[in-house]
Amino acid sequence: MSRNQPISSFHPPRRMLMGPGPSDVHPRVLAAMAQPTVGHLDPAFIGMMDEVKALLQLAFRTGNELTMPVSGPGSAGMEACFVNLLEPGDTAIVCINGVFGTRMRENVERCGAKAVVVEDAWGTPVDPDKVAAALKANPGAKLLAFVHAETSTGVRSDAATLCKLARERGVLTIVDAVTSLGGIPVLVDEWNADAVYSGTQKCLSCVPGLSPVTFGPRAVEALSKRKAKGQSWFLDFSLITAYWGGGAKRAYHHTAPVNTLYALHESLVMLEEEGLENAWARHARMHEGLKAGLEAMGLSLLVAPDSRLPQLNAVTVPAGIDEAQVRSQMLSRYGLELGAGLGALAGKIWRIGLMGQSATPGHVTACLGGLEAVLAEMKAPIEIGAALPAASKVLFP
Repeated sequence: MSRNQPISSFHPPRRMLMGPGPSDVHPRVLAAMAQPTVGHLDPAFIGMMDEVKALLQLAFRTGNELTMPVSGPGSAGMEACFVNLLEPGDTAIVCINGVFGTRMRENVERCGAKAVVVEDAWGTPVDPDKVAAALKANPGAKLLAFVHAETSTGVRSDAATLCKLARERGVLTIVDAVTSLGGIPVLVDEWNADAVYSGTQKCLSCVPGLSPVTFGPRAVEALSKRKAKGQSWFLDFSLITAYWGGGAKRAYHHTAPVNTLYALHESLVMLEEEGLENAWARHARMHEGLKAGLEAMGLSLLVAPDSRLPQLNAVTVPAGIDEAQVRSQMLSRYGLELGAGLGALAGKIWRIGLMGQSATPGHVTACLGGLEAVLAEMKAPIEIGAALPAASKVLFP
C-alpha cells in the first residue's frame, strides 16, 4: 500500500452479517468489550471466569468440570481436542462430509496418528452405518471425530447416534459444534460425548477469538494417561486447567484475552436471559421463514429437510447466474454479507447464515428483498413479489 497519506483510525462499515460467520454482535456485547482491562489474575476477573465456566456448562448442557474457552478461534479448540487426546501411533476414525471434516483429518495426521476416513457426499449427513462398519473394522481405534453442524454445507449429522456407536465400542468422541452451539440442541451429557468444541462468533453471537471446549470424564482420564507430553505447549490442557480449574488461586499459563472474555460473558448472559430452548426455537422459526421466501421465489435448498441446519442455509444458485456477482451486489448495495460455497460446492451455492443476533425477522426480510432485486435484474428465473409475503406468513403469523 502507498504511504503517501498518513494512516488514520479504522472505522469499519456497518454490515448485516448473514454469511457462515461471524454473526452480528449485539451492542451489549460490544459495550462489554469496552470496559476497563484488568489483569488476568485479578480477583474480580477470576470471579468472572467462574461465571463464564458455569454459563458454558449450561450452553453445552453438561456438568463437565473441564469446560472452558480456549484462547483462540474454533480451529484452536479443534486442535486442542486432538493434541490432548491423540498420541503418535493412535488410530482415529474421521468422518468427512465437508471442509471441516478434512481439517479434522489434518489434525489427526499432524499428531502422528493414523486417520481412517469415513466419507459421505457433501450436502449429506454422516452415515451411521458406515461409521459402525469402520468401528468394527478398526477395533484398536482410540477415537471417532465428526462435525455435528457442517458449516460448509449446512448439514446436521446425528450426534446422539454417532456418540452411542462409539461408546458401545469403547471409543472416545470428538465433536465439532462450532456452528451448532446455541442454535440447535447440543446435549453433551445426554449424548455421552467426550470432547466437544465450538466457537464464539456463530450462534453465541460474540466476537471471534475464543473456542468453548468441554471434556467429559473419559476424555479427562485419557488425558491423564498420556505416555508423553502433547505436541503443543500452549494447548496442553494439563497446564491450562491450572488456570481455568476453579478456586481463587490460579496458576499463570498465558495472558488471557481479558476484554474478549468480557464479551463472551455478556453473550452467555444474554443467552441465559433468552433461554436456551427459546434460542433454538428462534433459529428454527427464522429458518422456516427464510425457506418459505426462497421457495416462493423459486430457489431451492441443497440439503434434505431432515438434516438441514436452521442457522446455515445452503441455497442452490440458479443456472446461468454468477453467484459471486450476486454476493458483491448484496454487499455493495445493501451492506448484507452472504457466504460462498467451498470446495466441491464452490460456485454452486450461497451460504446464508441465521446465527445469533443475525437470526431475526429483519435479517430474513432484508435478505429476501435484496436477493429478489438483484436476481431480477440478472434475469434469473424467479417469481417476483412472492418471497416476502410467503416469509411473513411464517414470521408474523
